[in-house]
Amino acid sequence: MTEPLLRVDGLKTHFLTRAGTVKAVDGVSLRLDRGEILGLVGESGSGKSVTGQSILGLVDPPGRVVGGRVLFRGEDLVGAGEKRLRAIRGRRIAMIFQDPMMTLNPVLSIGTQMVEAVQAHEKVSRAEAWERSRRALARVGIASPDERLAAYPHQFSGGMRQRVAIAIALLHSPDLIIADEPTTALDVTIQAQILFEVQKLCRETGTALIWVTHDLAVVSALADRVAVMYAGRVVETGTVAEIIGTPRHPYTRGLLESVPSRNRRGVPLRSIPGMTPSILDLPEGCAFRPRCDRSTGACAVMPELSGEREDRAWRCWNPVGAEARGDAA
Repeated sequence: MTEPLLRVDGLKTHFLTRAGTVKAVDGVSLRLDRGEILGLVGESGSGKSVTGQSILGLVDPPGRVVGGRVLFRGEDLVGAGEKRLRAIRGRRIAMIFQDPMMTLNPVLSIGTQMVEAVQAHEKVSRAEAWERSRRALARVGIASPDERLAAYPHQFSGGMRQRVAIAIALLHSPDLIIADEPTTALDVTIQAQILFEVQKLCRETGTALIWVTHDLAVVSALADRVAVMYAGRVVETGTVAEIIGTPRHPYTRGLLESVPSRNRRGVPLRSIPGMTPSILDLPEGCAFRPRCDRSTGACAVMPELSGEREDRAWRCWNPVGAEARGDAA
């Protein structure tokens, strides 16, 4: 088997607070091949954003990675020095945040910020860096890129600022982009345009992508594979077709049933009862147990992630569809 571009094994990120230890990421394992798009899905507080930040070493105190490995092109990034991580961030692994106004400097022109991003990693002239920036803006569909380079962030709409953020992420043709809900605040038309452009760029450049989101509809149109997270753990993983068509974990099924669909006209939408539990006070065993309509006594013990193969697995004693297969606990 070919070595994956990224392999995350048993990643644990904890926040040491006065109230106790918050296990935001608790044993997450993922793999990603070159050119592949992975959707990381879950409710708010599931740990998906912290997982992305942990991969790049961007977790601030009181949080810290306390266990596991993050193998990027065979190199373990956990415990790597800040100098080494700075060399990788932006150049080999780029990150797109949810709010571009939090990452774009309001007092510097777009051109200045993009040129500085290029020259931070490569010894090139300002003219060459400017030309590369111009091409990057054109690539994400921004018209009149020369004029836009001279503009400031407040002169762009939300969708255009997000395109700028994506363009900055593409400046060095990174091997991996981690996108943390970058289209959540955008209208549907702009969202569709950005999703199309991201897919196209991944196909053309071979860049791999982790798309962090709570929106399964977005994932179904964008990703190759999906990992579903709940309470800091991956509870199901598989291809988009497998997750959408035959979900095995009750939480995944609940997420899908809460999405409006023209294919289920007249059928009331179902909601998952209760709320996401506090990471400080998780129930014993399966964290989804108090909200699950399939829970049994066996669920008082945390199940392992197991299934048909490494990239098609679920963490459940009583998976959906188990009755027909005869493998219920």
